[in-house]
Amino acid sequence: MARRSTVQRDPRIAGDPELSAYPDFPDDPDLGRAPARGRGASRGRWSGGGGRWLVWTGRAVLWALIVVIVVNGVRAPFERFTQQNAPSGAAPASDSGFPTAQGSAFATQFAEVYLNFDGARLEERRSRLAPYLPEGTEPQFGWDGFGRMSAGAVQPYGIEVVDADNAVVTVLYQSDNRRQLLSVPVYHDRSTKRFVVAGRPGILPAPKAAALPPKAAPERDRAAEQELRTPMEDFFKAYAASDTASLQRYADAGITLEGFGGAFTFLQLKELAVPLGGGATREVTATVLWGVPSKARQSTDPEPADPGQMEGKLEQAYLLTVVKQGDKWFVKDIRGAYRSVAR
Repeated sequence: MARRSTVQRDPRIAGDPELSAYPDFPDDPDLGRAPARGRGASRGRWSGGGGRWLVWTGRAVLWALIVVIVVNGVRAPFERFTQQNAPSGAAPASDSGFPTAQGSAFATQFAEVYLNFDGARLEERRSRLAPYLPEGTEPQFGWDGFGRMSAGAVQPYGIEVVDADNAVVTVLYQSDNRRQLLSVPVYHDRSTKRFVVAGRPGILPAPKAAALPPKAAPERDRAAEQELRTPMEDFFKAYAASDTASLQRYADAGITLEGFGGAFTFLQLKELAVPLGGGATREVTATVLWGVPSKARQSTDPEPADPGQMEGKLEQAYLLTVVKQGDKWFVKDIRGAYRSVAR
């Protein structure tokens, strides 16, 4: 005998073809009850559809941030590349547009002519000054034609840009035992890209040399100094003469050393300083006395009275990197020494 199903069927489902497609539901005391209304009515569960605008807004902000980062990352190296590969034919200009490099070169060349004069060579100076001066300017440019002056070691020292067309260039020079400055007003014609001295120069004293503070001497490795002295003397003899075979005996593997080719002669290794510690590789300071060759003369000639014809001596300081391999030392590098201890 078959049992009767305990599941109650809604008579509406049986009569409605659309509703009859859904499966049977268990008994529910609220089934068939009219939906509640008013403030106490229960709300259905949130399906999440109402928060989708927050998700899309967050995604939009994230993508915008990524785009900004990518654009900046690509633009920065591109700008550096274009700046490095910019044409270098034009002289650097200041913020005002004045070409400082060209203006400094023009004023320096002018100073070399202006600062050298001799009363016996008026016409020469006049013709040499003409390319730098405006038309109609007094040809000696302030000099009365008497006396003499010589200057050398003329170098650019600084520039004060007034505007896009005007600047004052300062050059440094040596005259006798004095270092001095010369300020030169310069005008730049942008249409023709030409320069001209725009007014009288002004001579000024150069700054004095700085005071060198004392420096404590490092502790020295006396044993290493004694061990290195003979190899260093032999090395400097070969270095003075550019004795290739001897230089290769004292040079580290793979190192090629040139030498003076006889321009100087080795006289003495006056001092050799080896700091304490450092292992097989050391940085040593060598003070060398070179012989400066004189003009060739016969051995029977009397002693020359002119000091310029006599053999001279010149003391120099060098910093060498030396490496010990076995019981021998080899030179890896030679260059000018650092500052010495101030006395």
